[in-house]
Amino acid sequence: MHDILDLDRYPLDRPGSPEWTALVERCRQELAQEGMFNLEGFMRPEAVARALSQIVPVLDASAFRHKRSHNIYFRKEIPGLSPDHPALRLFETSNQTICADQIEGSLPVAVYDWPAMAAFLAATMDKSALYPMDDRIACANVMRYSEGEALNWHFDRSEFTTTLLLQAPTKGGVFEYRNALRSDDDPNYKGVARMLQGEDDEVQSMLASAGTLNVFRGKNTAHRVTPVEGPVDRVIAVFSYYEKPGVRFSDEERIGFYGRAA
Repeated sequence: MHDILDLDRYPLDRPGSPEWTALVERCRQELAQEGMFNLEGFMRPEAVARALSQIVPVLDASAFRHKRSHNIYFRKEIPGLSPDHPALRLFETSNQTICADQIEGSLPVAVYDWPAMAAFLAATMDKSALYPMDDRIACANVMRYSEGEALNWHFDRSEFTTTLLLQAPTKGGVFEYRNALRSDDDPNYKGVARMLQGEDDEVQSMLASAGTLNVFRGKNTAHRVTPVEGPVDRVIAVFSYYEKPGVRFSDEERIGFYGRAA
């Protein structure tokens, strides 16, 4: 893994060491204060180039073009909300997606499957353990956003979201987020509606460089990726871990996000 990740700077391979403990504590503090942390240069530049050489041909040949109209919840209806409630405003999302079962042996999938990765993330999130999904369609995905494509406002299903940026566009493709817009106890529909109407001054944006690992509280943080502008695509790997083993998406979820159930 040393030739893939900068383990001198980010010693995931040395759990319990003073350097590992310091890194975990730093990430915990940033999660608590900002709702996210970033590890720039987590994947070495030469490994990023190798990963793209493995992945881009598969994207070109076999990607599922995910294009759909949706609300921020990715659900057709929310109990207690009328269909015309401003929190249920519809947006368009479009990207190209491939799954771990299409790129087995690639560098991003190797990073996802590396046990030290899940152990490190669990420590940063103050969890006793995290487990890879038992679902080679949903566990690790690579998404490409070409000119005009965007991932619109949504909340994630898991508490935390982990991404690894492989290629940044020259323009557009900005990650925008509103930290802690809701909680497990308060859906804050009024606040969600205000944000979607552009009336929330706590929305922030972030530009990252290729090779950056990003972890954020995706379940209660509203977020989107603005449309990519120009010929350089945005390419990003998305990793999903859970606190219990054996998690799988339903057939309906797989078809909705990846175009197939098996």
